[in-house]
Amino acid sequence: MAGDQLGDLADVHLDEATSDDEANHGREDTPWRVHDLAYTPAVAQVGATRPIGQYERLSAEVHEWDPRTVEVAARVAELVRERRPDLTVEHIGSTAVPGLPGKGIVDLSIETTPEDIPGVVAVLYELGFGPQPGPDPWPPTRPMPVGSLELDGTLYRIHLHVQPRGGDFARDIAFRDALRNDPELRSQYEGLKRGITSGGAVEGLRYTHSKTRWILNVYRQLGYAPPPIAPPATIGILGGGQLGRMLALAGRELGYRIAILDPDPHAPATAIADVVEVAAYDDVAAAQRLAAQCSVITYELEHVGQGVGVALDDRRRPIRPGPYPLKLTADRLAERRFVEANEGRVAAWREVASPAEILRAAAELGYPLRLKAVRGGYDGRSQARLGGTEALAEVDGRFGWPALLERDLAFEAELSVIVARNVDGVSRTFPVARNQHDRGILVETAVPAGVPRSVEEGAANLAESLATSMGLIGTLTVELFLMPDGSLLVNELAPRVHNSGHWSIEGAVTSQFEQHLRAICGLPLGSVEMRAPAAAMVNLLGEGAPRPAHPTGVYEALEVPDAHLHIYDKATVFERRKMGHVTALGGSVDEAVARAREAAAHIGWAPAPAEAAAMADA
Repeated sequence: MAGDQLGDLADVHLDEATSDDEANHGREDTPWRVHDLAYTPAVAQVGATRPIGQYERLSAEVHEWDPRTVEVAARVAELVRERRPDLTVEHIGSTAVPGLPGKGIVDLSIETTPEDIPGVVAVLYELGFGPQPGPDPWPPTRPMPVGSLELDGTLYRIHLHVQPRGGDFARDIAFRDALRNDPELRSQYEGLKRGITSGGAVEGLRYTHSKTRWILNVYRQLGYAPPPIAPPATIGILGGGQLGRMLALAGRELGYRIAILDPDPHAPATAIADVVEVAAYDDVAAAQRLAAQCSVITYELEHVGQGVGVALDDRRRPIRPGPYPLKLTADRLAERRFVEANEGRVAAWREVASPAEILRAAAELGYPLRLKAVRGGYDGRSQARLGGTEALAEVDGRFGWPALLERDLAFEAELSVIVARNVDGVSRTFPVARNQHDRGILVETAVPAGVPRSVEEGAANLAESLATSMGLIGTLTVELFLMPDGSLLVNELAPRVHNSGHWSIEGAVTSQFEQHLRAICGLPLGSVEMRAPAAAMVNLLGEGAPRPAHPTGVYEALEVPDAHLHIYDKATVFERRKMGHVTALGGSVDEAVARAREAAAHIGWAPAPAEAAAMADA
């Protein structure tokens, strides 16, 4: 499962949950290496020396229990024992429970010492097993080789979990035995599975994570629920900007210690932190030093180096919302494929790798279009609007290839919705917000959004579905376009707290920042009810040339009723930099927006000393 596996518990790992062919963990571009072993699935490999055949990833469908899966499990166990008599292969998952429907995958598990895991995997590769495919494979410290075995003309897919001692092995056996011995429990599980796939085959991760809540409840009954991460544990945050600062402040209120990684020694969050690791976001060694001091790792931005996410996904401590959400949302092409695979809609798009491909795609999509870099960029950066062919000369060379080209939409409103999902699979969604942007930068947010109830419900359901499908633990922000026909299209996903949720600090019973920490620490989620009929947020953007940041107008801003000022303590102000925000409450959206705007209008930034002296002389 995506996320940090059972350390979270939301990473359900049993049954098909443990072994779903889409329930992968980590990076697909980081192969498991054992003595430089390589796996090239080929039918020719199957035979006397390689009895295990190739593996095929399929979508999730529920089938009746097949008793021949027991024979397959026994045959694989025999093959392993012939080479390693000291190992015990246990049959787990749905196929190990007579009468229980499931996906038909034969789930097996071996427990051994951490030092022996490479050797066990080497033996499995010799049999014909290969690396786990998919977007989010298990880490090398707890791999899951895959393969298949033919029996009576039928090809059975196999997942073989290799688990370190002290891991999830005992829990998986207990869960299997509980299902074998309790008909009512077995009936509940069958009903859950059939309900998830009642509309037909579903994407694998969605199938897996939709079962999380029920499975984790059974784990608790069996005595396998891990304790929450309680204060004064240290929370590590990758990124020390304003989002990291507000997360740190929320953590302080709950009694947690804070560790920050950021390349800027004076980043906003560093003043709140106990530990500051000054390093680039792709510095693996620095991230590991930070993690060694923490009980859980989270992040305030998606642009963490890919190697960092992989290195921290080592089961020593959880990384949440998870390595898979981080990897997925850092790549705009992968993000759009994920949304479409999980019943969401996006603007019509194409992957392009040259100006010539832009022209061909434009002929299909029609102008206007928007060209976006696949990685990096936010607040309108690394993208350009193309009104026609004449704009191509301006963008050639500005973007790396491939890039995302999508239709520029004539939408009715920009909305966002933030959902929190905890380790038990429980989700709570904040009220939908209406946003105003200026040249790609968020300037205002208002709640309620003033949309029909059906739109509110559709946005909340979509956010919960996407969070579930990626196995997210923490907060997910879904930026949406409301179209004239009332439909919703996804613009961007952010697996973190978000600018459009700042209103919740004063406007909701539980802020997005506290909710995120509750989720990643295994604590109950708080209420998302509003404290007033309406709330609004106005960003405070810098202006002018770079200079030391000294706000003016603070006294006047705080005279505005029910207005709350947040200054991010950035050392330097410059044009359009996010320097803070104002939130305001009111009896209506118009009143809340007016108060927030009034307070924000008072805030300015003092001129540079030389400029101030010149003004005084004048």
